Amino acid sequence: MRYVALTGFGEASNLQLAQMAIPEPKPDEVLIKVYAAGVNRPDILQRQGLYPAPENASPILGLEVAGEIVACGVNVKRWQLGDNVCALVDGGGYADYALAPAAQCLPMPADYSYVQAAALPETFFTVWHNLFQRAHLQAGETLLIHGGASGIGVAAIQIARAFEINIIATAGSAAKCAAIERLGAQAINYRERDFVAEVKQLTQGLGANVILDMVGGDYIQRNFSAAAKDGRIVNIAFLNGSKTMVDFMPLMLKRLTLTGSTLRAQPAAVKANIAAELELNIWPLVKAKTISPLIDSVFALSDVAAAHRHMESNQHIGKIILDMAPIND
Repeated sequence: MRYVALTGFGEASNLQLAQMAIPEPKPDEVLIKVYAAGVNRPDILQRQGLYPAPENASPILGLEVAGEIVACGVNVKRWQLGDNVCALVDGGGYADYALAPAAQCLPMPADYSYVQAAALPETFFTVWHNLFQRAHLQAGETLLIHGGASGIGVAAIQIARAFEINIIATAGSAAKCAAIERLGAQAINYRERDFVAEVKQLTQGLGANVILDMVGGDYIQRNFSAAAKDGRIVNIAFLNGSKTMVDFMPLMLKRLTLTGSTLRAQPAAVKANIAAELELNIWPLVKAKTISPLIDSVFALSDVAAAHRHMESNQHIGKIILDMAPIND
């Protein structure tokens, strides 16, 4: 099979197509013939040598796929050969075939393309776990999302809107802010306006109940100012750096909760639980088109370096997807 080899940490040009044997599923895994795979920020970090694959995970990049199950491990009961699924994988998505824990697969909506389905797992798992399992976001609360036009941001806006959340999102261009507003959130262009002051104005001085932050750096302190009393702040990335000087007094005075997580290193049981809750709470909304993936661009597997460069340019709105042309068996 084809796969994307990382020939060395560093530039996108280090991603090269290569050939290897098709892997065989372990007892609790399925083998998926991949037709589309998502490109995510952790892939960039792994390529740069900043996000190593967990022990026993595939070193091949790629954390989400959509395709057809072509083999099942001996313990797999739910899935059958020929089932179309999308899956959160522990690595290996940039390939013609990928292994996935059976419990991390979700049924592909019948009228979805593989490209659309591949846009779902990584972002939806991340959003559900951090906003609803960790931050306990509730209907009627105000959510502030940094990076509102990213794949994570777009998914968070749509899911939160479905649960009657008041949504504010930041972005760095007029086009991104317009996209955010089309999705039903209030947008703040952080290059033109101070998001802390804007959040206070939009919430009549109360602040945001939950903040989803992938920026870090000086946003950590500013999030304390933008948060409501008893607010919950969740960090899922640090695009502006993970080290900064912080005055923690507001955390005490406002009774704030500051937490964070990564998804890839979570135990299999945690990811299986997220998948089950997504299927129960979100998949009916996906099937009904209440929630739909927003696809920014699609690249051929052979153009994976260009896909990475596009993500690094920060010009995308929504998801970047790799489309694997059907191959001869």
